[in-house]
Amino acid sequence: MKLYKVCNRISLLLHALCSAAGYFLIEAISRHSFMEAWDFMTAKPLVFAYNAGLIFTTSLIVYLFRRRCFWRFLIAIFWLLLGIINGVILANRVTPFTGPDLHLLTDGMAILNKYLPSWGVVVALIVLGFFVLLLLGLLIKGPKYTRKIKYRYDLLLVVVGILAFAGITQLALEKRVLSNYFGNIAFAYEDYGYPYCLAVTIFDTGISCPRDYSESEIKRIENTEENLPETKSGEHPNIIFIQLESFFDPELVNYLKLSEDPIPNFRKLMKEYTSGYYKVPAVGAGTANTEFESITGMSLHYFGPGEYPYKSILKETTCESAPYVLKNLGYTTHAIHNNEANFYGRRSIFPNLGFDTFTSAEYMPEEEDKNPLGWTKDEVLTDEIIKCLDSSEGSDYIYTISVQGHGAYPEEELLDDPEITVTGAATEEKNTQWEYYVNQIHEMDNFVKELTDALADYPEDVVLVMYGDHLPTMGLKVENLNNKYLFQTEYVMWDNFGMEKKDVNLAAYQMAAEVMDRVGIHEGTVFRYHQARRNTRNYQVDLETLQYDLLYGEKYSYGGESPFQRTKMRMGLYDVSLDFMELVSDSDFTYRLKGTNFTPSSQVKVNGEWVDTVYVNETTLMISGTELDDFDRISVSQRSNSSTRKALSKSYDRSCYMLYSENKWKLPSENE
Repeated sequence: MKLYKVCNRISLLLHALCSAAGYFLIEAISRHSFMEAWDFMTAKPLVFAYNAGLIFTTSLIVYLFRRRCFWRFLIAIFWLLLGIINGVILANRVTPFTGPDLHLLTDGMAILNKYLPSWGVVVALIVLGFFVLLLLGLLIKGPKYTRKIKYRYDLLLVVVGILAFAGITQLALEKRVLSNYFGNIAFAYEDYGYPYCLAVTIFDTGISCPRDYSESEIKRIENTEENLPETKSGEHPNIIFIQLESFFDPELVNYLKLSEDPIPNFRKLMKEYTSGYYKVPAVGAGTANTEFESITGMSLHYFGPGEYPYKSILKETTCESAPYVLKNLGYTTHAIHNNEANFYGRRSIFPNLGFDTFTSAEYMPEEEDKNPLGWTKDEVLTDEIIKCLDSSEGSDYIYTISVQGHGAYPEEELLDDPEITVTGAATEEKNTQWEYYVNQIHEMDNFVKELTDALADYPEDVVLVMYGDHLPTMGLKVENLNNKYLFQTEYVMWDNFGMEKKDVNLAAYQMAAEVMDRVGIHEGTVFRYHQARRNTRNYQVDLETLQYDLLYGEKYSYGGESPFQRTKMRMGLYDVSLDFMELVSDSDFTYRLKGTNFTPSSQVKVNGEWVDTVYVNETTLMISGTELDDFDRISVSQRSNSSTRKALSKSYDRSCYMLYSENKWKLPSENE
């Protein structure tokens, strides 16, 4: 009993110590290393103390209850579970657990099945059950605070603690102990701690309402664009964007020594065509944010720290974009990505950006052309881009996202005979990483040449913009780069009809407007704004106001209602057809399916159930092991290679199936 009284007297001190110990454990779980957690604590004691203080502050509510042990354990378990979730997620992906991921918690089994094996799910449920029983035991049998609760003082303690912590937060931001801008969300979690970054991604999202926001302010901004000419009439050129994964010039790294130039083709194009530096909103990761800026013309600077609009606002609404604006001029709009369609949620987001078609890796016959890390090579994109150009008679807008240069880059040798060798890094492991990366972007550079050679002879006018989405994940610092800037890659604007070379450095959110301006297109609220106001006074201030109005405000620019409707985007350019089937072997019931536009991701369903499928070529699939009976239904769908294993297009179940009846297969009639 005396110990209990002593603990009550020094409860705030014990509270603080337990918060610090709990936070250390959370960081160890998130970083998968106690040593890394220790290094973080000793290297950044103020950041560590701040995050421990955040846990301490959220725990102050225990002083408002008699069953303080129960509430302490409940809050401790809450934070510990968040740490475990982050640790599990970081074992399976680069991006940590953020605010937009919280929707997964509404379906506990979904997150368990996605990130844990079957035995891991069982262990997780057992641990969760143990925690529940422990909490129930504390709620029923746990000790109570026996003295009278003095709410006027205890509530004051909680309020003062919250206000003091708010003041400390503001001071930490002013003194740059913390940051409210995350160029790379994974690095931000490592630099500023998991609790702080998670809280920021939960509560600081979207664009705050500007102080002077009003209809008259929007009209004033629009009036500054009156000097723009009318959009040029007649045919407009095809516009192609190629976003090259982690592509930049390694010769800008001042400590690297390369056996030869890894990007000679890109460098040659930069000398001959419009080019410059490309300011991007991310470092080492965040492909989708560079993509968002390049497609919409909106700056990520005004959104929440580390926010991905693909995971927030674009899940709820459409957004003005280059596809929507160009569709009004007769363009057909395409997206291409040689990775799975569900990556960054693109399959559900692209219809809110106005794309008519989306060709992901699952719809590419050469998707199995992989690099040593398993990413599909960029050389497969040339044919897919040409297919998009050939698929329509009018002009096309094609946004292509490459993937070959994706990390994480291996510290062990994966290349038997690298074409380019690299030295100069601090360790052999780093040299190996750089060597792998450099040889990958060298192959991407060869793809650039192959594509431009193909487009040079294309019978229609083409503008092709190519750029890197961010620097590679190599731990680069400002002092390592000759250009002294981390948020910067390079671009080239190639064409096949003789546009004037005009070198200029651009931000990702300015590029679409620049391309439209060069070809005589002056449409779209955001794009017209960039064309008229770039480099003028209050350019950024008015851009923030305009972005708020279009996405979160009253939409005064549109007369009060957005004109953009979600498109009925189709996956892939061409329908899959299932023409006939034949029995190859009745000993193991092997069947051959003949049709068109099959890919390695094509998989057969029998009566709605997936069956093992062998891809032979674009016209042939094989299945075996199942004897077909009368009126069995056979269909073909594209199936994602991800762990979720979801069919990508239910329409294929309706348009591409046959019935087995009377020892033969036939297309069903309407009443079947």
